Amino acid sequence: MRQRLSSEPDRYRGRRRVPTPPRSRYAAVVTTAFVGAGVVALGASALPDAKDINQAALDEVRQASVTSQDAADRAQSADAASRGNDRQEASAESDVWLLPFQGYDLESSYGERWGKLHTGVDLVAPEGTPYVAIHDGTVTKAGWFGGYGNAVIVKHSDGSEAIYGHSSALSVQEGQQVKAGDQLGLIGMTGHAYGSHLHLELHVKGEPIDPKPFLKERGVDIELQVEAYYNDVAAS
Repeated sequence: MRQRLSSEPDRYRGRRRVPTPPRSRYAAVVTTAFVGAGVVALGASALPDAKDINQAALDEVRQASVTSQDAADRAQSADAASRGNDRQEASAESDVWLLPFQGYDLESSYGERWGKLHTGVDLVAPEGTPYVAIHDGTVTKAGWFGGYGNAVIVKHSDGSEAIYGHSSALSVQEGQQVKAGDQLGLIGMTGHAYGSHLHLELHVKGEPIDPKPFLKERGVDIELQVEAYYNDVAAS
């Protein structure tokens, strides 16, 4: 067998493949028609009627509307219940009485002192110690108050008033509503004071009273530095 030279032209290059004889035009038309009819029939059987589609969509919209309304009703009911709980908690907390702060030394009680009536209790603590409202009320005085120095007066809903005297700084303004535990100021020694302390005074019907028995009836023991509110919370 003769070996072909690399320079010899390739006799097979450029040859055409002989096509197979085409099918008849009639057969092609019949086949196309048959396939097209099958596709149309299949589509007709798979797609629902237009009326069924419209009815299904309408039912879906109605169901969504009912579901949305149910959700809105449930949310409204939950919100009303939450508001009711908040009102009950606020009502319960309005009866809370507290100490003005913890960790003091009880230096002077209500009663005669140096030939005069000492109208409150003196709670000794370092200057700058924060003190809080012992009960909910309205601030009727926040500023200089004679011998009390910088003072805060809070009037409670039962008509009683608390005076906090000798502050180094005040944290509230007149007319402000406060809750038990809200900071009112910082302990100092302004006014007629010898040493840093808080002078706490209580008035009922405009007259000073002994804070010890009054607060003890409300769960607060000034001498033992006990608050019934916090004890109840710890016990629960």
